[in-house]
Amino acid sequence: MSMGFPLHMIAALTVAGSDSSGGAGVQADIKAFASADVHGCAVLTSVTAQNTQAVRSIYPLPVSLIEEQFAAVLTDLDVKAAKTGLLYSAEIVSAVSGVLKDKDFPIVVDPVLVATVGDSLHSTGLVDGLKGELIPMADLLTPNIYEASALTGIEVKDMEDVKKACSILHGLGSENVLVKGGHLGDDATDILFDGSTYMEFKGHRFEGDVHGSGCAFSALIAANLARQMGMEESVRRAKRRISLGFQFGYEVGKGARVINSHHVVDRYSVWKDLFDAIESLKSFLPVENVAEVGMNFGYALPFATDASEVCALRGRLIRVGDSVGSTGCPDFGASEHVSRIILAAAEFNPLIRSAINLKYKEETLHSCEAADLVVASFDRSEEPEGVSSMEWGTRQAITDTGSVPDVIYDEGTKGKEPMIRLLGRNPADVLSKLKKII
Repeated sequence: MSMGFPLHMIAALTVAGSDSSGGAGVQADIKAFASADVHGCAVLTSVTAQNTQAVRSIYPLPVSLIEEQFAAVLTDLDVKAAKTGLLYSAEIVSAVSGVLKDKDFPIVVDPVLVATVGDSLHSTGLVDGLKGELIPMADLLTPNIYEASALTGIEVKDMEDVKKACSILHGLGSENVLVKGGHLGDDATDILFDGSTYMEFKGHRFEGDVHGSGCAFSALIAANLARQMGMEESVRRAKRRISLGFQFGYEVGKGARVINSHHVVDRYSVWKDLFDAIESLKSFLPVENVAEVGMNFGYALPFATDASEVCALRGRLIRVGDSVGSTGCPDFGASEHVSRIILAAAEFNPLIRSAINLKYKEETLHSCEAADLVVASFDRSEEPEGVSSMEWGTRQAITDTGSVPDVIYDEGTKGKEPMIRLLGRNPADVLSKLKKII
């Protein structure tokens, strides 16, 4: 009897080095695979003596042993995707390329050259080996800006350089190129290039280096590809999880923090915090603050990317006699309207994850200013055709202000009720601001 456990699990393969501190390399890859519900298997290319402070030594394994590991895995497991990490030498690149060249599963090449702590992780000839043998068979190449510079011969200093590097690297044969922008600019934007289109994946810049982030990111993409997601979706989901990994990175040694790619997002706690906030709101909100079209209250998962990851009322908060009532319960994906506000704000500051709308009243705006809340607005009459009002308006107000304000309002237009919206880090933060202004 199965006892409810799955009878089969998708497998993904990492071809990389071992990190004795457990923060990067094969160890990071296996944890990342597991976080994406994929079984991880491994071919070790080298053994390193390293920790969160330094790489002390590297011992590349004999090519014959690397090939034996491949044979053991590939003759038994149904591998659906593979990623390469630390390969160290041109000789190992040749061996790995020789095994993988005839495989029909996606291959993600992470061209590891330097450790997070700054130590070299390659020998003479590795760059030429990658360019000549492995990159041409890659479905995705994932260099950071330093690796992109080494592989292309151009110094990558800005986003135009990133695009040039993408084009050059795509010309080496990789079907897709993702240049990671974690060391460039203020918003950690990654650029994905498929040969014709540049796609941006913005992120939040966290302070300090995090051990294992590059390994885990490429492993997460490979895991998503193994689950038969498209390339763009695989990158998008991996970006979200790696952002969580940065936010919840932890200290385990005396050097860099370690990426927490296996952090579990608790959907229930998000739902419960919103549910409790709604019940509290109904107990104190004067009915004259309820919008004519009703109100909604939303709270997003960390680094949410779409409405399915935003919890909101499936219904509205409405006026019921002399009190405020709700016509539904909180649920994920319940409101496109409030989701668009939160997701648009999170593009500028991912820590802003909650929002509520209120009836427009000038006295409420005066109260906001008196409470030292930052107030911004947008004009619906300037809204371009074919865009979402909430996305466009939220972005417009934030762009004009220079940061995410506490309050965004508009004075409406024909057929559109004017509205005030409160934004905050979580429902408790939104309620705190609300109580200041009523």
